[in-house]
Amino acid sequence: MTETQAREEICRIGRSLFDRGYVHATAGNISVRLDDGFLITPTDACLGFLDPARLARLDAQGQQTAGDRASKTIALHTRIYAAARKFDADTACVIHTHSTHCVALTLTPQQDAELLPALTPYFVMKVGHVPVIPYHRPGAPEAAEQVAQAIERHGNAGTPIRAVMLTRLGPNVWHDTPAAAMSVLEELEETARLQLLTTTTKPEPLDATQIDELRRTFGARW
Repeated sequence: MTETQAREEICRIGRSLFDRGYVHATAGNISVRLDDGFLITPTDACLGFLDPARLARLDAQGQQTAGDRASKTIALHTRIYAAARKFDADTACVIHTHSTHCVALTLTPQQDAELLPALTPYFVMKVGHVPVIPYHRPGAPEAAEQVAQAIERHGNAGTPIRAVMLTRLGPNVWHDTPAAAMSVLEELEETARLQLLTTTTKPEPLDATQIDELRRTFGARW
């Protein structure tokens, strides 16, 4: 993907997420890793109305070289790229949203280390484990450190992850293209919605045999 294509794709994905309610106002951000640096949506930009020419351009060291002022989350995104590429070398896009149902699951006291159990086969296959990161203010370096540690921990255990959940803020997801990262986000938010819709009776997750079949058949990372 050329830089021009990456700029256009960031804007297309941003508009799609905004139009369908995955992001609102100026919440959320999208970045793409280039051969010699990064593109990221500007700070306080609405993802539904991005201008390809105004996206923030940074060099390989994370220093801005062009465009509007970069989102403060670039520090977290660069930590994600560095950690995730040890296990998925083609990782090239990170998306962060404040998706309603995902955030809602973290607004009540939570004991689980992961956001969701293995509720559906496609959640297991397309998303996988989603560690919950304790609350820190937006942009806090402690959160970036804990995200990197979670990526390392799961990768070393043989179950590389493609998403983390920041308590009270929202998910960060990543993949090799913006479209693929958006698919991870969509599946994650839909599974969170299903969890919240079954509040009267706790849903039963897939059992160990069913999950093992998904591993063997589809290479699921669970």
